[in-house]
Amino acid sequence: MPIRTGALLIHGLGGTQFDLGSMHRHLKRGGIETHALTLPGHGATPESLVAVRAEEWIEAVTLKYRELVDQYDTFHVVGMCMGALLAAALCARERHTKGSLITLAPPIYIDGWSTPWYRAVRHAAYYLPLLPARMKIEEGEPYGIKNALVRNIVKAKFERGDNFHYRWVPLACIREVDRLRRLVIRGAAQIGCPLLVVHAREDELTSLKSAEFLARTAQDARVVVLENSYHMVCVDNDRDLVATSVLDFLGVAKQDVPAVVTIEPCSSEDMESLVSWFMTGMREQRYEDVFPLFASDIRWEHRGSSPVARVYADRNALIDLFSQFATLSANTFAVTDFGQPDYAESAVRLPIVSEASAGGRHLVARGVLAMTFGNRRIRSVVYTPNQPAEEDAFWNAAAKANGDVNRALTEPRDRAIALPAGEALDSAFNDAIARVSTIGKPVTPAIMLRLRALYKQAGIGDVTGSRPGITDAVGRAKYDTWDELRGTASEVAKGEYVALARKLAGE
Repeated sequence: MPIRTGALLIHGLGGTQFDLGSMHRHLKRGGIETHALTLPGHGATPESLVAVRAEEWIEAVTLKYRELVDQYDTFHVVGMCMGALLAAALCARERHTKGSLITLAPPIYIDGWSTPWYRAVRHAAYYLPLLPARMKIEEGEPYGIKNALVRNIVKAKFERGDNFHYRWVPLACIREVDRLRRLVIRGAAQIGCPLLVVHAREDELTSLKSAEFLARTAQDARVVVLENSYHMVCVDNDRDLVATSVLDFLGVAKQDVPAVVTIEPCSSEDMESLVSWFMTGMREQRYEDVFPLFASDIRWEHRGSSPVARVYADRNALIDLFSQFATLSANTFAVTDFGQPDYAESAVRLPIVSEASAGGRHLVARGVLAMTFGNRRIRSVVYTPNQPAEEDAFWNAAAKANGDVNRALTEPRDRAIALPAGEALDSAFNDAIARVSTIGKPVTPAIMLRLRALYKQAGIGDVTGSRPGITDAVGRAKYDTWDELRGTASEVAKGEYVALARKLAGE
């Protein structure tokens, strides 16, 4: 009889399965059957949360867990944000040992860099008559997302009123989250199953102190720290690393090939409608309207010999493509015009014109999008430039200019810069860590790698362990950047970190 493996995935406060990004899909491809529930007070309006108590959330996940756990040989529990607190409370309460516990951005402490200084007074406000039920805690920038493109998509969804996440929650609900936090703090030592904590260093809601608490308190814990995300780790820049870390922890190979699906041809009316919406969304840079037009397993081939030229294998990968356009062009990339679509059966050839500026150069790019359709979605796109050499030269120069900026920032500091020593250096180092978390402008991966390496060298010393394999590109980059600092004294690494933070701040 085949061994069955299942998982219960728990969403966050005010959220839905959107909180967990494509985690369901990754787990299913790895042979794990996934299950979810809608927590009490969710799936309707924020007012529904006013009367909900923390015990109701716990009871709901407990009932779902008990319904499922005996159906499987191995059963895992996965939670995001408040869902991570509920997952931890569940595993402690049920003495879960039939599988692992995955906590994604668990807010054991609400002390991130964007939480206001007056956050502590909320505890007093809980006791004021009527205020907890009437006061609204609104979701605002950066929406827990560092990736500007994804953040804009989420912002547009909020403005459009899409029912994927509550725009606000009542203060009474935050009171219940605080009660849940205290419950997890008291019971964390009872978590006996293997535990993975995935937490972003720059999480604006909850600092690494939360991950450190679970690592210190739970019986068998491992922590993965993300260097290029905010709170919503499953949909932010490190989303692929999150999926890989979870699958590696569960001993499941990541499957990049989606399951075979039946493709139904599109009618000519459907094709024309998709192309029309695509052209409108691209012209107006309403990417939140464009991405749903693509199949989840869209294959976009961008031809050429530049950093943006490659095959993008699914809808999530397309976010990387358009993020590169925005980053390398300093947000000047825009589609300015389309030619007349040329339809043929289940395909279309669509002339496209785009413009971008970078490094003092301006590009007007003309090319053709060859698109195929199925199941009322765009299933594949091949972009062929009319003047490939010109486009390649522009994007290669833009990438080089971007790299030059990175090197200017990440090269060793000018030794003439006066830096403190001793306790003053430690204080400046801690201030710099906090400062980096609040920098508003985008910070490129190369800079984040350098900051991470300096942080590790300052606190731990030389890199340890084996260099990750070639399939783990992110892990190898982190290892190599840290290894470049081998032999650097802790005080020097702290000084370099402080100097880099000052450069980023423009000081």
